[in-house]
Amino acid sequence: MSKKILVTDKIAPEAIAMLRDAGYQVDVRLEISHEDLVKAIPGYHALIVRSGTAVDREVLTAATKLRIVGRAGVSVDNIDLAAATERGIIVCNAPASNIISAAEQAFALMLAAARKIPQAHASMKAHEWRRSDFEGVELYGKTLGIFGLGRVGCLVAERARAFGMNVIAHDPFCSRARAVDLGITIFDEVEDVLSRADVVSVHLPKTPDTYGMFGPNEFAAMKDGVIVIDTSRGGIVNAKSMADFIAAGKIAACGVDVWEEEPCTDSPLHGFDNVVITPHLGASTREAQLRVGKMIAEYVMNGLEGSVVPSALNLAPMPPEVVDAIGPYVPACKLIGNTLAQLRSDIPTKLILTTAGTIAGCNTDILTASVLDGILSYKSSIRVTSVNVDSLARRHGIRAESQSTADAGEYASYVMVQADDLAMACTFTEAGMTPRIVSLLGYKIDIAPAKHSLIFEYEDRLGRIGIIGTILGEEGINITTMQIGTKPEEQNALVYMNVAQEVPQRVLERLEHAMDMHNLWYIRL
Repeated sequence: MSKKILVTDKIAPEAIAMLRDAGYQVDVRLEISHEDLVKAIPGYHALIVRSGTAVDREVLTAATKLRIVGRAGVSVDNIDLAAATERGIIVCNAPASNIISAAEQAFALMLAAARKIPQAHASMKAHEWRRSDFEGVELYGKTLGIFGLGRVGCLVAERARAFGMNVIAHDPFCSRARAVDLGITIFDEVEDVLSRADVVSVHLPKTPDTYGMFGPNEFAAMKDGVIVIDTSRGGIVNAKSMADFIAAGKIAACGVDVWEEEPCTDSPLHGFDNVVITPHLGASTREAQLRVGKMIAEYVMNGLEGSVVPSALNLAPMPPEVVDAIGPYVPACKLIGNTLAQLRSDIPTKLILTTAGTIAGCNTDILTASVLDGILSYKSSIRVTSVNVDSLARRHGIRAESQSTADAGEYASYVMVQADDLAMACTFTEAGMTPRIVSLLGYKIDIAPAKHSLIFEYEDRLGRIGIIGTILGEEGINITTMQIGTKPEEQNALVYMNVAQEVPQRVLERLEHAMDMHNLWYIRL
């Protein structure tokens, strides 16, 4: 019997034909309810969705035959990756399918904002001839400041250079050598780009670090008369704040295609004539939709036949012997990577992964991929798997090595990751338990990390824990568990403290002011 594929969101008819021509039974059920999806999914081997279908834990738990979920697009916010991974279900997307369309949309908004095309069009439609009211500016000779030199950002830069623009950028994850090859001057500081750019174009993923990245301080740092283009993700640019600076005349015009809540029919930007707004049209071209459909159809077929899925976003099912040996360390390694990403502001250039004890000598590709996934997924929207770990490591200038030792000391096994000058190790006291951190920055500790944690490093003196406890108590923040590690030879101490809730920035600032600390980190997992 042929394998069955369920399609619940609209994709190109040519993609459906590809699947059927290959011998698969394809059922198309658009606008299926969540309840009906849960009932139907046990009969299918593959599921193809776009953003309209929620593939949550309930759906994936019911999917007893499901081997792969294909997202016909880039974002997978509507798919529970963790639940899929637990059940050995591959999740893939079509990351490069719409990059040309997205870049062209950004440039279309740039031209429309610079030349006041929508305003002039509306005037002509009203049977007016107000030629003198629509004087615009040339892009030629202007400086374009790009934030985010991923695939789309680079394509925008390429088109801007063809228009005779000077291109500068900020992207901490892009090497200077690559920027030079692209003809782009790269700056380490956000303000250095903002103060120089006549046009600012945002091409960043939405992450904890980028959400709300452009607010009052950033707009104030821009040149007078700047044009701002946002085709990234809603929420990276603060729409209310941008509206204030448009009203004040600081921002001459803007073009916006993305919204924090979609559909969006009203916002602080809707009332301005010099604002060009579109309903998230970045991928809305015939070519992009055809490309994304065919790409996801090909990847789903690969997954069903056991071939490599180039855009796999999670770990494919592992052989039983690998699961038994290193399976528990996959989430531990992602935890390590995620923690290290928050301990440092940049991406490390060298990773050394050491397996010790009973897991020594195992293939560590999956573990290395998990560490890099933890690092890069916190810094960007990139997902790393054992399929793409080598290419992504090269792309970000990371040299990854592995080594092993039979001696695990007091533990049956552990994994240690050295990221440049930072090191962290995790173990399990029993199979299946939550990972425990047993070494951090050279301090010996033993603690299971929580969702919210504080890490303090300071000169070891009496009364320090009391100060921390007093401040957190006054702020209503409950300490759940805590571990202290010391370096007697340096008279330093490290405190890893799990807390029950989020820690506001003002509390962190209060802690910093109250104590002479070497470092204070707030870790969110």
